[in-house]
Amino acid sequence: MNPLLLLTNDDGYYAEGILALARHFKGAAETVIVAPDREKSATSLSLTLRRPLRVEKIKKGVFAVDGTPADCVYLSLRMVLQRNPDLIISGINCGPNLGQQDISYSGTVAAAIQGTFLGIPSIAVSSIPDAQGRHDFDYAARVAKRLAVRILRKGLPAGLTLNINIPPPPVKGAHMTKLGEKRYNPEIIAKKDPREKTYYWIGSGKPTPIGDRASDVWSVQHGYISVTPLHTDLTDYAALARPSWKRMVQGLA
Repeated sequence: MNPLLLLTNDDGYYAEGILALARHFKGAAETVIVAPDREKSATSLSLTLRRPLRVEKIKKGVFAVDGTPADCVYLSLRMVLQRNPDLIISGINCGPNLGQQDISYSGTVAAAIQGTFLGIPSIAVSSIPDAQGRHDFDYAARVAKRLAVRILRKGLPAGLTLNINIPPPPVKGAHMTKLGEKRYNPEIIAKKDPREKTYYWIGSGKPTPIGDRASDVWSVQHGYISVTPLHTDLTDYAALARPSWKRMVQGLA
């Protein structure tokens, strides 16, 4: 039996990146796309709790959800798929997901983490454009397929999600990396509607990448694929063991 792969993203079920994944896995795995019906970038791990969700079958093996990427994974495992997938691939995102800031906001990364929460090996894949703003999704899909084959054979440790960022060819190699930083300057754009009421757009600004040679931002900047292991356990164990922190909470009750 071919392995079953769930493909999702935050760019929409029609996005070039997710369609490239489906093409490259054809014949090697059974793929089902369950993705948002429109772009849902920067939704992080949000779930839709205050309104009903709808799932529309677009065609065989392709479903659109009027919710977030995390909704898509949750619905897939509980309502859409006949059995649990062997692997969840979220992406290929149209743009990078690098550093502590990006992975905190990213719907692409969140969908993979949601899969990890539910006990399914999961990875997030993002494509970095070239200098002209073009993405080589076919190359990124080939990289994702090579990694997926290895994960299907060996598995992933519980609680671990892999975040992969792929620069445009020619690529020098691949690094296991830690998270760097992408510091954003807050940007708020104020405008007036036809009734003269003020409304606001939150802009992304131009981020400043910060990271040493072991970081994801450095690796991608220098032409290497970055593979960063993320863990669902966010506990700071060094702080937990620090006597001064223990004293700080004494007597709170």
